[in-house]
Amino acid sequence: MDRIDRALIRALRRNARATNVALAAEAGLSPSACLRRVQMLEESGAIRGYTAIVAGPGGDDAHVVIVRITLEHQTEDVLHRFEAEVLKHPEIRECYLMTGAEDYLLRVEAQGAGDYERIHKEILSRLPAVSRINSSFAIRRVLSDTGGRR
Repeated sequence: MDRIDRALIRALRRNARATNVALAAEAGLSPSACLRRVQMLEESGAIRGYTAIVAGPGGDDAHVVIVRITLEHQTEDVLHRFEAEVLKHPEIRECYLMTGAEDYLLRVEAQGAGDYERIHKEILSRLPAVSRINSSFAIRRVLSDTGGRR
């Protein structure tokens, strides 16, 4: 991957809907050379796909809560049941199986402390085999997964 490939990836992370002409201009390529480069990046797996960032149930006013979950034990069945249940709740925007002290890290969106209390009582505490829940409210987003800064 060279400087031009990295420039194309940065541009696509900022705006995956950019036209080929706009990408070519940003990378200093002809449109046909740009299209070939992007196709090669896709075929090599450097670009795995494109996505839309969709507002959660709370829209842009939602508060982000980082939740660390510890399970009673980690059997294959417990992990499978926990993950299957997580997928049912749109308030849980991301879920990662972790190494270290906690078993899972979740990114939850809530309308505020009261809404998070509901999510904690009605959803998180009822997930299979949960023994401990540790939550932190985010103050503000510094870097988003799209490569852009807020």
